[in-house]
Amino acid sequence: MIKISSRNEMRLHRHRRLRKRLAGTSARPRLSVFRSLKHIYAQIIDDEAGHTLASASTLDKSLSDSLENAADQEAAKVVGRLIAERAMAKGFTTVVFDRGGHLFQGRVKALADAAREAGLKF
Repeated sequence: MIKISSRNEMRLHRHRRLRKRLAGTSARPRLSVFRSLKHIYAQIIDDEAGHTLASASTLDKSLSDSLENAADQEAAKVVGRLIAERAMAKGFTTVVFDRGGHLFQGRVKALADAAREAGLKF
């Protein structure tokens, strides 16, 4: 039995469990989301080749000036729209969503909904 002592260890345990069955391919890459206390990050990853195809975060120079708070749902929506635009520009319309062990609520859900509204399918 695995002894889990912290909230982050619980998240990492969920993330490893999810990654056993989630994998991005060249036809359908993985949209990976990482959420910290101050920022949110999203990457489109081809796991077969081991390459990041597109990325967006609240630290992007184009976003950091326009955002008041990088740790709220509005910032996550902006990042979701940006990652969808960058994926569509590279020719990807369908992805596999990897929530990174985080619960599908709050900022993670806001990012996913914004990416769906911008045209990504998952």
